[in-house]
Amino acid sequence: MHALKIPLVDLRTQYLALKPEIMNAIEGVLDGMQLFLGPELHKFEHSFATYCECLYGVGTSSGTDALALALRAYDIGPGDEVITVSNTFIATVEAIALVGATPVFVDIDPETYLMQWQQLEQACTSRTKAILPVHLYGHPAEMEPILDFARSRDLYVIEDASQAHGATYQGRRVGSFGAIGCFSLYYSKNLGALGEAGICTTSDPVLSEKMRMIRDHGSRVRYCHEVMGVNARLDEIQAALLQVKLPHLAGWNAARQSHAAFYNEHLLDVVEAVPVVRSWASHVYCYYVVQIAQRDQFRSALEREGIGTNVHYPTPIHLQPACAKYGYTPDMLPVTEAVAERIVSLPMYPELTPEQLQCVVDAVKKHVVGEVSAV
Repeated sequence: MHALKIPLVDLRTQYLALKPEIMNAIEGVLDGMQLFLGPELHKFEHSFATYCECLYGVGTSSGTDALALALRAYDIGPGDEVITVSNTFIATVEAIALVGATPVFVDIDPETYLMQWQQLEQACTSRTKAILPVHLYGHPAEMEPILDFARSRDLYVIEDASQAHGATYQGRRVGSFGAIGCFSLYYSKNLGALGEAGICTTSDPVLSEKMRMIRDHGSRVRYCHEVMGVNARLDEIQAALLQVKLPHLAGWNAARQSHAAFYNEHLLDVVEAVPVVRSWASHVYCYYVVQIAQRDQFRSALEREGIGTNVHYPTPIHLQPACAKYGYTPDMLPVTEAVAERIVSLPMYPELTPEQLQCVVDAVKKHVVGEVSAV
């Protein structure tokens, strides 16, 4: 076993580097004792919206709530359909179900793993109200044709940018293309809270105000409830922490891109596929995903070497028990199902050292070659 332990994500190293700032920010909130809908939230909402080239940010308690709020802002509900992808975390689809709408899945591009916009036409029905593309693993979906199709059918576009903080499409940041962008700020994301948090971005003041109302029990004025809302507020401590972290995001993303370039250089001819970056995109590598033929054996081998891996995601959403009622069966999304058998995520976080990167590369080479020769 290799002496160097390399987790999939190392949150402690990042925390220790920022600990004095983080503790000061938390103490500031506790000293003031305004623990929700206070000055830290307003500062962070403004800062993150500006970062995403939008006018408004609406902080939420999770990325799932961000997606559900966005759908509710458009009054999407029972009887409505939302087109999305199955190669994503279940929260994307959960949010659609939470508002009572029905997810309709299209397949993905085999190289980027992103929404195959060419299938939108066949997926669209008279009940379709919105398209929900996912900027998966840190690479933007191809937004221009998605937006063009949406305009031609009078559909809403809501971006799931939960894994793509700071990624760009044609030079613009994700979260600024659809009328609403939704971000998870889950602790292990490129920009992560101390646990759970999320945010919506928009430049539409009406949508912004409606989402603020819904997230606070359907209330603009305390104890006056216009609609049945939810409790989906981002609390002040999380907002203060995120405000400390946000100025570091660009540097962290640059480090991820540098690490990915190193991996690509050394693994291009070793694994079956390394991440691609389209000419119109920048990739921020929330996850570094490769394809491996004998994945389970490969993951076990790296685990024995002390190297963490994961699969994002092993069972496509349309084949999950929770989605059985939607009527999807195996082979209906062939590309999604094929890549789910082979994808594996390697360690990726800004603080990876050159020694750790080399160790991962060496282990991958050793075990992929071993598997090939054993077959």
